[in-house]
Amino acid sequence: MEQEEIKLPKPPFTLETAKQKIQLAEDGWNSQDPVKVSKAYTLDSEWRNRSQFVNGREEIQAFLADKWENERNYKLKKEYWAHTADRIAVRFEYEYQNKEGQWFRAYGNENWEFNEKGLMKKRYASINDVAINEEERKLR
Repeated sequence: MEQEEIKLPKPPFTLETAKQKIQLAEDGWNSQDPVKVSKAYTLDSEWRNRSQFVNGREEIQAFLADKWENERNYKLKKEYWAHTADRIAVRFEYEYQNKEGQWFRAYGNENWEFNEKGLMKKRYASINDVAINEEERKLR
């Protein structure tokens, strides 16, 4: 059975540790490694990503593998919005290219809740995509 490790920093968060957690998440997602990214979440993590509901690490890994198969040249930037002892809110934008070559910029907000080990147990993401021309890209 898969074990849950401790992922520092862990709650209770300060401004500094919340920003560290955000940077770690950004770096992880930019790695585009579904297994590596999934280890930041509890075994039974609950997600709402747009209109899709994802539960647990196996579903997270499948979701992310499919995402990065379809969202090529992916680049993400996350920004601190607010935090409490065990929750962090971020705003983000990312750019990607679909299989047909069209570029998009996605804008969104995420609300995260963590367990005592520093693993994310809930992730709620609201995301909108805007088609852009390649010369409009900001994230490289």
